[in-house]
Amino acid sequence: MTVEVIAIGGYEEVGKNMTAVKIGDEVVIFDMGIHLDRINLHEDTDIDRMHSLDLIKKGVIPDDQLMREVDGKVIGIVFTHGHLDHIGAVAKLAHRYNAPIIATPYTTALIERTIKGERKFEVRNPIHPLNSGSKLKLSDKITLELIRVTHSIPQAAIAALHTPEGTIVYANDFKFDNHQKISPPPDYDRLREIGKKGVLVLIVESTDINRFDQVRTPSERIAKNLLEDLMEAPLVEKKGMIITTFSSHIERIQTIADIAKNSDREILFLGRSMERFCGLAQSLGILDLPDNVKIIGKSRSINEALRMANENREKYLIVATGHQGEPDALLPRIAKGKTPFEIKSGDNVIISASIIPSPTNAANRHLMERRLKLKGARIYPNAHVSGHAGREDHRDFIRMLKPQNIIPAHGDLSMLSLYGELAEEEGYRIGGNVYILRNGQAQVFNDTLGGY
Repeated sequence: MTVEVIAIGGYEEVGKNMTAVKIGDEVVIFDMGIHLDRINLHEDTDIDRMHSLDLIKKGVIPDDQLMREVDGKVIGIVFTHGHLDHIGAVAKLAHRYNAPIIATPYTTALIERTIKGERKFEVRNPIHPLNSGSKLKLSDKITLELIRVTHSIPQAAIAALHTPEGTIVYANDFKFDNHQKISPPPDYDRLREIGKKGVLVLIVESTDINRFDQVRTPSERIAKNLLEDLMEAPLVEKKGMIITTFSSHIERIQTIADIAKNSDREILFLGRSMERFCGLAQSLGILDLPDNVKIIGKSRSINEALRMANENREKYLIVATGHQGEPDALLPRIAKGKTPFEIKSGDNVIISASIIPSPTNAANRHLMERRLKLKGARIYPNAHVSGHAGREDHRDFIRMLKPQNIIPAHGDLSMLSLYGELAEEEGYRIGGNVYILRNGQAQVFNDTLGGY
């Protein structure tokens, strides 16, 4: 019996993640994400109403048509966490496979919301919530285990497929953070235990591997300290105050609310994605917001809130979408003067997010910051720590698992290659037991010979 890893998406870009693992005649799919950069390029993209083939052509979702040539039955579709570059294509692709959707409860809730908003396809796959630390028997030969890990969204997991040929570990995405308020530390003991038993293949993200300035990713408590320092003076000034961050970063949302809860400002979380991620986190008891918070997602209500904030600037803290400078998001629209809130000299804008690596994001972010500065705003950029493992974190991870073979994922060619070079420092060899795949390629393994 052979094991085949099929790279469908996320092996030439940051985003659009999708990987299939074939064990004998059974297949498990991991993630079905979108390429956010491509959505920004194609401004006419209304993903809910578009056909999957059109989105594939535009490069927005993975091209899974190659799965027609895969001789095997899909027995599970597994999602590691709820970011759109991992779940965003589920409503476009999952209905093609007669298999259950499996993820942690918060991720399945986000998937259900995504499917509910779909206007082109009907998705009837059964949805199976699975807590981290639990196992699910997918077939007589394959058992799925979700292992607790930290990331920039709650209930992220590392997936392990236990098979007769060995364990396949899918780690896309994660960081090692022992000091988050919402999420407990990663399950290091279980990872080491799996490593001792033997890992045939590690499929692993490479997103931050090129950050040589940050060999270990700092804890989220560092971001909390940064925000405490940056928010202290603006909260009491008679000026407008805006913070932008990832709406899915519930830990960061909690931190912002905790810092501002005793201020004289009402906290307005504004934007459709804020309403989606925060509302679900609240309903599941993950997010605990104080009484001076309002979450507003509808356009008309957002404009009403912005009008109030514009008239009484010192009474409101606006937490808005648009940290990447996305043209249709709220903060870029404020910067362009397209909303009832007018930026005035001395207003404070805190950007609690880094630029997701792409030329489009860098250009959009630069343009937004320039527009804000020209209107007199005082900008505090990059009050943020990454949600992705750093180089030395990856080195520790390799040493924990001691995999026979490694396949870097979630990055462009330079990132995948840099991960290969790191693995070579640990005794591996590119082309020998480290494999750089491109979208549409596959690698075959067995339990005794490794890759061939």
